[in-house]
Amino acid sequence: MAPMASAGSSTPFSGTTTGSPAPWKRAAVGANLLSPDGDLGVTIFEEMTTLAMSTGAINLGQGFPDEDGPAEIKAAAQAAIAEGANQYAPGKGVAALREAVSAHQQRFYGLDPDPETEVLITTGATEAIAAALLAFVQPGDEVLTFEPFYDSYGAIIGMAGAKHVTAPLLAPDFLPDLATLEASFSSRTKIVLLNNPHNPTGAVFPEGVLTRIVELAAKYGAIIVSDEVYEHLTFEVAHIPVTSLPGAAERTITISSAGKTFSFTGWKIGWLTGPAPLVAAVRTVKQFLTYSSGTPFQGAIAVGLGLPDAFYQGIADTLRRKRDILAEGLRAAGFGVYNPSGTYFINVDTAPLGIQDSVELARRLPGLVGVAAIPVPVFCHPEGAERTRSLLRFAFCKKIEVLEEAAGRLATLKDRL
Repeated sequence: MAPMASAGSSTPFSGTTTGSPAPWKRAAVGANLLSPDGDLGVTIFEEMTTLAMSTGAINLGQGFPDEDGPAEIKAAAQAAIAEGANQYAPGKGVAALREAVSAHQQRFYGLDPDPETEVLITTGATEAIAAALLAFVQPGDEVLTFEPFYDSYGAIIGMAGAKHVTAPLLAPDFLPDLATLEASFSSRTKIVLLNNPHNPTGAVFPEGVLTRIVELAAKYGAIIVSDEVYEHLTFEVAHIPVTSLPGAAERTITISSAGKTFSFTGWKIGWLTGPAPLVAAVRTVKQFLTYSSGTPFQGAIAVGLGLPDAFYQGIADTLRRKRDILAEGLRAAGFGVYNPSGTYFINVDTAPLGIQDSVELARRLPGLVGVAAIPVPVFCHPEGAERTRSLLRFAFCKKIEVLEEAAGRLATLKDRL
């Protein structure tokens, strides 16, 4: 990619007019896409995918499944298209899906959001996060996330002109130190952007941690935006929606999506729930982003949300088996393995192999053993990147036979270094 103009340039595409970076440049900085000299690069996902393709490697970098979800959901989408559900959906979403989201929250968590005023359908969880941040954050505000953090968080915080503050998640359990968490808050903390279950670490926050987050958000008058897209993909532990805890509901926007639960990531159907005034504010922004999308898919996901409990238990059980297959290969490779409690991802430490730089190893791994992964430091600010510099993330949301092949390849790593 051709280098962009330097930050001090006054050309129309330099990203600056009066010395303040343009929104695109703030987004790029927030997502770690700018090199120290100001050149714009590609995401680590694109880089690793390109390496995987050029070497024929199994791509365990990007977190998307390699098989479709339930046939009845696909059939519902096909029927909706055939029956003419192909024009704009209402801005707040198809009524059947809003009602299904509300029924889902009641069924699993005892929550009862009003489908008319407290549920909003979005173009995936990513749009929901963007609309929520853009609705409430302005320059000078602080947004607190945990670190490592999903890359879109940094991008949207930067785009909004806010300051991105982080609280570290520390191995081996990747839970926050509560004293450090409290020190990360300030009078300028506008939003706590929570990701639970957490990508990229695979941590599932226990009730005690969530309760402290709520207490601190209340103390500092912050809104909680809780990204819970992996809510049904937990192992041996239960997911607790933060909004279900005392004192949380009035200040919490909860976000989820169909992509992870049903393995239809390309449909981009997400939703958020929360108090009517907060949802209305987010809807005001969202309607000028996509307005609406995915009309035939929305009704199909309503069908999915009504699937029996056995389906939800089955997807978690299957994913746990996949985690264990990959973990065995990673241990055989000589990595230090941190078994996740949820999500699609497992993290390893390269230090037991005598390797301290996971970015360098990630670039070598496809050629060494034919498997691609993502280095965890790319999900961090510089200090966090140093703290996590020997960590790699692998995705296990793939077919079992693919994971078995990947595990076999990884087991040969020690002999190839």
